Amino acid sequence: MAHATIYVGFTVPQLLRGASRIFPTHSALVVMRHSDFCYCTVNGTIKSKRKMDHLERTANNFRQEVISQAKVCGIANESETVKRLRLAIANKDFTFKAGQWVDFFIPGVSVVGGFSICSSPGLLEREGILELAVKHTVHPPAHWIHTECTLDSEVALRVGGDFFFDPQPGDSPVKLVLIAGGVGINPLFSILLHIVDLHGYQEGKGNGYKMGTVKLYYSAKNTSELLFKKNILGLMNAFPGKITCHFHVTQQSSQICKELQPHVTEGRISEKDLEKHVSKDTLWYICGPPPMIESISKQLSNIGVPRNCVFFEKWW
Repeated sequence: MAHATIYVGFTVPQLLRGASRIFPTHSALVVMRHSDFCYCTVNGTIKSKRKMDHLERTANNFRQEVISQAKVCGIANESETVKRLRLAIANKDFTFKAGQWVDFFIPGVSVVGGFSICSSPGLLEREGILELAVKHTVHPPAHWIHTECTLDSEVALRVGGDFFFDPQPGDSPVKLVLIAGGVGINPLFSILLHIVDLHGYQEGKGNGYKMGTVKLYYSAKNTSELLFKKNILGLMNAFPGKITCHFHVTQQSSQICKELQPHVTEGRISEKDLEKHVSKDTLWYICGPPPMIESISKQLSNIGVPRNCVFFEKWW
């Protein structure tokens, strides 16, 4: 995908203004490059001479000014390779939109992490809690979460990202199709939980944004790698006809449990799966590895989905 390159230089103390109590004051030059987030483009290919880090990839994305200290108040294994963190947020001015990510600053770790939020804005408003689900890799921030992070560990967070769903009360109702690959479910699960909050507010107050139907297509290697599957099934049962999910597995070797069987298809998400949802009032949100984004983008183009109705986030 062709794009201009923009370089911006700053020092770590400048970056971490407001979080000085838990971070060292030594300087290091950070260079950032234009992000690869954009509206759907189907004719490009993804090329990179080297793997960019989070700050480089997201250099041109929106970022809030607020950096908040946060304390780990819960750790759980979401799967064999993914840990789910609950973080208590100290700053009352800290907010986010469903689908956005955080810059994740760790004391003593020079590399800044970038993780999509998997909880809803409503949970932050109600309880001051934000959640992340992080896959184990050798990348220093992810490695720290899996090997050194404990209850009461302190970090700092800053919200960023242009990939979100944030309808306002006066907006026209839309239908959503959410398409996730692997840990790309994180921002889409945040959007799904936000939609649940919107339904609850609309039913309880009788006003606010009236949400259309939501279809989630979620692909992973096998059912053990399907994150939040029990939560998702619970949402389907709580909102029949309003929220539906289709799980896809590409390398399943064991028997699929009875609870999941009605909702699981072996094989990749196809044009045939998606074409039934094409309409003028449908928005498409995709998050996953770049090859999947390329494939789904081409499928949507083939079935006549306008490019301005498709949004995606690419994570390397």
